[in-house]
Amino acid sequence: METVISNEVTQQRNQDAGAALLDKIGPAVVLTHSQSGAFGWLIADARPQLVKAIVAIEPSGPPFEATIIGTGKARVWGPTDIPITYDPPVKDPGELAVEREAQADGPDLFVCWMQKAPARQLVNLKNIPVMVMAAEASYHQAYDHCTAKYLNQAGVKTEYIRLQDKGIYGNGHMVMIKKNNLDIARLVDGWLQNNLR
Repeated sequence: METVISNEVTQQRNQDAGAALLDKIGPAVVLTHSQSGAFGWLIADARPQLVKAIVAIEPSGPPFEATIIGTGKARVWGPTDIPITYDPPVKDPGELAVEREAQADGPDLFVCWMQKAPARQLVNLKNIPVMVMAAEASYHQAYDHCTAKYLNQAGVKTEYIRLQDKGIYGNGHMVMIKKNNLDIARLVDGWLQNNLR
């Protein structure tokens, strides 16, 4: 049995598997959580006509840099560790011109890395509605807004939802195992009802 030794290998395998699954089952909503966050962007990049929406619950992030549970450069392609389709095209992630914003969007928030203008567009994701969700008591509250901002800058219609803004309080990172998980499921369902075409 082969051991997975890198995010790059894991992301490539999951992109390939997700694309193959959609080829068999047809259109679907892709829901990701945490470390699987990059898989949603990559599966949609490979099969944009078959992904009807992406619900990213506290996805891996923020773009370009590890924080809280790591340090240093990460996700060199922005939301992913492996190539994702930009326009104008990018052959090497070093071609992405990025800069750290001058200040955070609010207290206790990570200072985001964004593309320098004009921002390259994630063309295969531009017609797919995206929700990025963060829970009130989770460490993701500090930086998930950066992922949503980056996707919007790259032409991806992304709504950032903080659970406390929807009246859902106290959740940590593992929202699906909390006592109020059905409230969160209803929120996701309502968002999908309003955003699927």
